[in-house]
Amino acid sequence: MSSTVFLGNLPVWVTADDIKAWLTADNLVADSVKVIRNPETQESKGFAFIEAPNDEEMNSIIRRFDRAPLEDRLLRANPAQPPRPKGAVRPGGPVGHTASASAPAPSASAPAPGGERDRNRRGGKKHRRPNGPQSAFAEELAKAL
Repeated sequence: MSSTVFLGNLPVWVTADDIKAWLTADNLVADSVKVIRNPETQESKGFAFIEAPNDEEMNSIIRRFDRAPLEDRLLRANPAQPPRPKGAVRPGGPVGHTASASAPAPSASAPAPGGERDRNRRGGKKHRRPNGPQSAFAEELAKAL
C-alpha cells in the first residue's frame, strides 16, 4: 500500500525531476511524483503529489519538506486528502452558504419568501444608478458615447 504526500506552495518552475532529485539527495524514496499543471497552458499550479512506498517514508518526506524554504516561500507538505468526485462541494458548502444539509430544497415553482426584497437582504445587489449628480468626467463621457 502506498501513501501520498501533498507538496504545495511550489514555484511554477519546479518539475517532477526537480522533486525526484531533492528526494534522492536526502535518501528519501518515492514511487512516483506528479506536478499538477493547468491543462490549457501546461504551467504548474504550484503543487505536486508524491507517492511514497509506505507510511514511514511518507512521514519522512513530510518532515523534510514541510515549511522548507524555497526562494521567498515556505513549502507545505502533508498527507494528501482523497480526491473528491467531480462536482462535489467541500464540507460546509460554498462560501456564505448557511442552509443546513437536512433542510428541504425550495420548490422551483414556489416564489421565494419576500421575493426581490428577501433576495437583496441575503447579499444580492440591486444594480441601479446613484441618485446624486454624476461627475463632470462621467457627463463628458456620456456625451461622447
